[in-house]
Amino acid sequence: MSNRLFQGVIHQMRDSIDRIVGVIDDSETIISCSDLTRVGEKAELMSFENLDPNEIFTRDGFTYKPFGSRIKPDYVVFVEGSDELAAKFCNVLAISLLTIKQYYDEKYDRNNFIKNVILDNILPGDIFVKAKELHFNTDVSRAVLLIRVVAANDISSFDVIQNLFPDKQKDFVFNISESDIVLVKEIKTGIAVKDLEKLARSIVDTLGGEFHTRAVVGIGTSVDGIKDLAKSFKEAQVALEVGKVFDTEKSIVSYDNLGIARLIYQLPTTLCEMFLREVFKKGSIESLDQETLFTIQKFFENNLNVSETSRKLFVHRNTLVYRLEKIKKLTGLDLREFDHAIIFKVALMVKKYLTANPIKY
Repeated sequence: MSNRLFQGVIHQMRDSIDRIVGVIDDSETIISCSDLTRVGEKAELMSFENLDPNEIFTRDGFTYKPFGSRIKPDYVVFVEGSDELAAKFCNVLAISLLTIKQYYDEKYDRNNFIKNVILDNILPGDIFVKAKELHFNTDVSRAVLLIRVVAANDISSFDVIQNLFPDKQKDFVFNISESDIVLVKEIKTGIAVKDLEKLARSIVDTLGGEFHTRAVVGIGTSVDGIKDLAKSFKEAQVALEVGKVFDTEKSIVSYDNLGIARLIYQLPTTLCEMFLREVFKKGSIESLDQETLFTIQKFFENNLNVSETSRKLFVHRNTLVYRLEKIKKLTGLDLREFDHAIIFKVALMVKKYLTANPIKY
């Protein structure tokens, strides 16, 4: 990491300074240099243990300035020349490189820290200690979004999402698998679910529209405490899994809007199977053909209104009544009665859940 980081700075400084400049690590190897042919060379310096972090010294036509920790330096910057200007360049470079390294180290540690929090890889008692060390703001609201790439091309979805959320102090983006990307988003307290869904929609549309990458997003609930981020992440996982079963046409699924599906997902399969046997005592749900199931779906969509449903299905009202009577005869449930309709609706969802057998979180 430091090699690439330092080389980028040295490369930009090369034309401005117009001298050979570079960085040596604690193995006394040149890891970055404006003269690329020297990268990898051994530098003959005294042991790093004996270098004073505050002292500039010259040797063989070059000026050197150690930098790093206060106890012992981690690196030495060097500039061609032994004049006063070379010493000034060394000082400026040492301060710049140290500041940049500290920023990137903290950023990397923060990302790692958040990743460990949501994956439950850190003890609850250590969370606040580590947060304090990293100057991490624990008093803001955040939500976890889980972006799952379903169909991709050569474009890196991770890079696209990182570019969508460039504020690395507030928002954190990282991979947890080849297809799953996590976004931990800082939000306003009390933000509405629909606003988080708009945010998720912008991610899905950007990936799909500009980069031809299809993705689905699960949204956890917003949380105020950092330790609750793990809960929000699990909710985002559950939202994706439940959505995969009950809302297959949706690309954005919010945990807050799962409704009955969330309860069914949490039930053991043995209980679900028992429920189906009890509901369909007269006959199996498999005895209903596709036309009948489609009729039931439309009847539910139109709030159990016979006239409205028959109009939407382009059938005579009596035809629909005949179909509903047929369902009643097969199952013992009259869908025109609200209680029976609820039981049947839940039974259909339970059947769908058992068939899908989703991953449990």
